[in-house]
Amino acid sequence: MSESIYIFSSGEIKRKQNTIYFENEKGDYKYIPVENTRDIHLFGEVTLNKEILEFFTQNEILIHFYNYYGYYVGSYYPREHYNSGYMILKQAEHYLDSQKRFLLAYKFVLGAILNIKKVLSYYINRGIDLDKYLENIEHLEKSLSGQEDIEGLMAIEGNIRDVYYSSFNPIIDSEEFEIDKRTKKPPENRMNALISFGNSLLYTYILSEIYKTHLDPRIGFLHATNFRRFTLNLDIAEIFKPIIVDRVIFYIINKNMISPEDFEEKLGGIYLKESGRKVFIERLEEKLKTTVNYKKIGKEVSYRRLIRLELYKLEKHLIGDEEYIPLVSEW
Repeated sequence: MSESIYIFSSGEIKRKQNTIYFENEKGDYKYIPVENTRDIHLFGEVTLNKEILEFFTQNEILIHFYNYYGYYVGSYYPREHYNSGYMILKQAEHYLDSQKRFLLAYKFVLGAILNIKKVLSYYINRGIDLDKYLENIEHLEKSLSGQEDIEGLMAIEGNIRDVYYSSFNPIIDSEEFEIDKRTKKPPENRMNALISFGNSLLYTYILSEIYKTHLDPRIGFLHATNFRRFTLNLDIAEIFKPIIVDRVIFYIINKNMISPEDFEEKLGGIYLKESGRKVFIERLEEKLKTTVNYKKIGKEVSYRRLIRLELYKLEKHLIGDEEYIPLVSEW
C-alpha cells in the first residue's frame, strides 16, 4: 500500500537508480521505495533537481511543500495521467451554470454541517454537556434552505463553525488549549495552530486523491475558481474536517499526547514545533488508515479511501449518472 512520506530535516532528494534517495545536512541518508510512495511532504529546506522531478512524474508522486511554520505553501502536481477532457468540460459546465454550481456548493456545506452535528452528538453521548451548541447550530441550519447564493451559504456555514469552535472548550476541558475565536493568519493560540495545521494537511491529502481521479483540482464549486491553483480540494475538505482533523485534535489533547512545550511563538502567532507536528501527523496517519463499515458499498474501508469514494461520487454527479449526496459519518 502506498504511503505518505514526511521529511522534516533539510537536505537533498536525488534519484539513485530506481529509487528515491534523501541525504540530510549531517550526511545521514535513507532510501525511499518509489513503489510504496503516494506523496512526499517537505517541511525542511530540501533541494530538488530536474531529474528527480521527472522521476516523480513518471511514478505519479506528488510533492507538498510547507514553510518554516509548518503551513502548506504549494505542491508539485505532475502531469495528470488520468485527466479527462470530457470531465473537465463537465466540471466547467457545472461551475458556469449558476444553478448547478449552487447545488453542489449547498451539498458541500450541508455535508459539513451534518458532520459537525455528528461530532457534537458523539461527545454528548459520552456525557459532555453540548446541547446548547447543537441547538444553536440546528437553528442556524434552518436558514440554509433559504439562501439563494453561495455567499449566503458560506455566511451560514461560517456562523455555524463559530458556534462549533466554541464547543471545543468543554470537549477538551483544558485551559492550555482554550479557544475564544477562530484565527488563521496568524493563529493566536494553540488550538488555532492545531486546527490550521490539520486543515493544511487535509487539503494536501485530498489533492493527492484527486490526482488519482479524472477530476481537475482547479475547478471547485463552493470555493471560487480563480488564480488560486487548487480549489476542489478545499470543497471536499469541508466535509471531512470535523470527522478527521477535529477528532484527531481532541484525541491528542485528551490523551495528553501534546503539550504547551510543543508550540512556539513567532511573529505574533503560535505555531507547532517539529515535535508537535510529528505527534499530529502520526495520529492523523493512524486515523486515515482506520477502517469503518461503509454501508453504501457494504464493506470496511479506510478514511483515506472514503475521500477517494467521495470524489468518485462527485464524478458520477457531473456526468449525470447519480446525484451527489455528501458523506455523513455513521461512526
